[in-house]
Amino acid sequence: MKGWKIALGGLALAGLMGASALTPVAAKAPARVPAPARAEGRPNIVLIVLDDTGFSDLGAFGSEIRTPNIDALAQAGLRYNRFDSKAICSSSRAALLTGRNNQTVGMEDLASNAAQPDPAINPSQRGELPRNAETIAQALESAGYSTWAVGKWHLAPKYDEAPGHDKGSWPLQRGFQHFYGFLSGWTDQYKPDLVQDNAHIPTPNAPGYLLAPDLIDHAIAAFDTDKASGSGKPSFVYVALGTAHAPIQAPKSYIDAYGDTYAKGWDAIRAERFARQKKLGIIPADTVLPPINPGDRPWSSLSDQEKTVFARFMATYAGFITHADDQIGRLVAHLKQTGQYDNTLFVVLSDNGAAPEAGQNGGFWRPYDPSTSVAEMAQNLDKLGGPDTQSLYQRPWAMAGVTPFRRYKLWPYAGGIRTPLIVSWAKGIKAQGVVRGQHIDAVDVGPTLLDVAGTEFHPSVNGVEQLPVAGHSFRASFTSAKAGGRDVQFFELRGNRAITAADWKAIAMHSYGTSFDEDRWALFNVAKDFSESQDLSAKYPEKLKELQALWWNEARKYSNPPLAEPAPQLRRFRQFDDDLPAQPQQP
Repeated sequence: MKGWKIALGGLALAGLMGASALTPVAAKAPARVPAPARAEGRPNIVLIVLDDTGFSDLGAFGSEIRTPNIDALAQAGLRYNRFDSKAICSSSRAALLTGRNNQTVGMEDLASNAAQPDPAINPSQRGELPRNAETIAQALESAGYSTWAVGKWHLAPKYDEAPGHDKGSWPLQRGFQHFYGFLSGWTDQYKPDLVQDNAHIPTPNAPGYLLAPDLIDHAIAAFDTDKASGSGKPSFVYVALGTAHAPIQAPKSYIDAYGDTYAKGWDAIRAERFARQKKLGIIPADTVLPPINPGDRPWSSLSDQEKTVFARFMATYAGFITHADDQIGRLVAHLKQTGQYDNTLFVVLSDNGAAPEAGQNGGFWRPYDPSTSVAEMAQNLDKLGGPDTQSLYQRPWAMAGVTPFRRYKLWPYAGGIRTPLIVSWAKGIKAQGVVRGQHIDAVDVGPTLLDVAGTEFHPSVNGVEQLPVAGHSFRASFTSAKAGGRDVQFFELRGNRAITAADWKAIAMHSYGTSFDEDRWALFNVAKDFSESQDLSAKYPEKLKELQALWWNEARKYSNPPLAEPAPQLRRFRQFDDDLPAQPQQP
C-alpha cells in the first residue's frame, strides 16, 4: 500500500488519567471491544477539516472561488449556515475530536509550544489534551472502525516527545491506528515536516511534490487497505488539509487561472459574495452587510502598485483552495469507482474564520513578517505561491472571506467563529442542496458521527471516569429543518467572550491589563440580524445582564478558571486594538 507503514498487531490507543482531568499519567490501552459485523447502517466516515477558510470562501457558500467537488457534496446533502467553531485551530480541533468544550480539555488556545510542562499554568490553558477525554477515533475504534488520520494535528504539546514523555497526545495514542501528516500548526506545502505513525520522516524531495495530493493519496490508500483486508470494518478517515492556512502556496497554473479576478478589490468581492449568498439562500434575504472593519483600508485608498500586488495574493489564495478541492474530488471519485461512496458520510468544515494575522500589507517571504515592502513584493511577484515564498494575504481579504460578518479568525464575532459546514451521505440523507439553520457548535460534531456509527462517547474507559461531554448529536437535523440544534453555547478566547442563547448573542471585548468588569459588551438579536450588524445593548440592558450571567454560569461549568488573560507573549500582539479604546502598553 502506497505510503503507509502498517504496524502488525494492536496499536496503542490513548492513555487515561486518574481523578485529575489535567494531570498526565502513563498511557494505558483501553479495553478492546470485539468488532461487530459490518451493518448496512454503519457508513464509512470522512471528516474533512479545512484551515483558516472563511464562511464565504467556498462556491457553495457564495464564493467566486471554484470548488466544484465540495459544491457537489453540498448539492447532494446539507449546508449549515450557523455552525460555530472556536475561532482558532487547536481549540476547534480539540472540540471536534472530543465533543468537549476546548477549555475543558486544556485547549483554550493553541497546543503548548513549551519545552516542558508549566505546573503554574491555568488548567484551561495547558495546551495538552487530558488522557480522560476519549476522542471520536477511540470511540469508533472500540466500535469496530478502522481509524486513519492524514494532515494537520496541532493537538500535541512540544514537550510530548521530550525525554520522559510518551507522545501521549500524538494521533496513535489518541485512537488513530495510522497517521500521516504534520504535528504543528502549519507546514510548507512544498517542503513539509512530516510524521508517519509515531516517527518523524524525511521531507519528500520528488520533483513537483505538493502536500495536499500526498495527503489525499494516503486517504485513498486507507480505504483501499481496509477494503482489501476483508475485515468488513467501516473506515473513519480524518482528512485535515493545510488549506488554506498560511503559507498560501499553489501551482502557478492554479494561480494564473484567476487572472485579474481580484483586481476589483476586496470591497467589491465582499459585495458580490453578499449578493450571491442571498441568491443562494445561504443567508436571510434581510441580512445587512456591516461596514468595513475599523482599521482595514478601503480598496480605493490603495496605490496602483498595491492593488496589483494585493490582487495577486488573493489569486494565490483562491488557487490554493481550488487545488485542494481538486484533491478532495479525487478522493470522492475513488470512492465512487470502488462502490463505497453511497454509504460514506462526508463532513466538510473549516476550523475558524479567515486569517487576519498578516495585517494590512500581508506577509511575503514569511507569513507573519510584515517587513517586506510592497515594492519588493512587486519585483518578486512571479514567485508568490511558489516554493520560494511563504505568504499570507492582507487582512481585508479575510474580511471578504467571512462575508457577511464582522472581523475574522480569533475574534468572538461571527467572522471568527462561523464557518461552512457541509454534511453529505447518499444512503442516509435524502435532502439535497438544502440549507439548514440550526445552531451547531464544534462540540456537536463528534457526538453526531458516533450517533451515525451506532455508538457514543463512553462515560468510563478502563474504569476511569471520562470528562463530561458537552456536545449533542444533530443527526435529527438530517431529516428535520427544526430539530437537532443547540440553545446555548459560550465562547472565550484570549480574554474575549461571547454567549449565544436562542435568538440572542452577547459579545465582550477585553482590554488587557484592565478588570474584566470593564469589558465592552455588545448585544445582537441573531434571529433578526444574521450578520450581527446592530448592537442592541443600550436598548435591552436587562437582556444583556441575563446573557452576562448565563456566560458566567456556562464558563464555570466548562472551564477552570472560567476567565483569565492570555500569556504575556500573546498579549503583546495586540490583535484586537481596533475594537478597543486606547490601552496602556503591556510590559
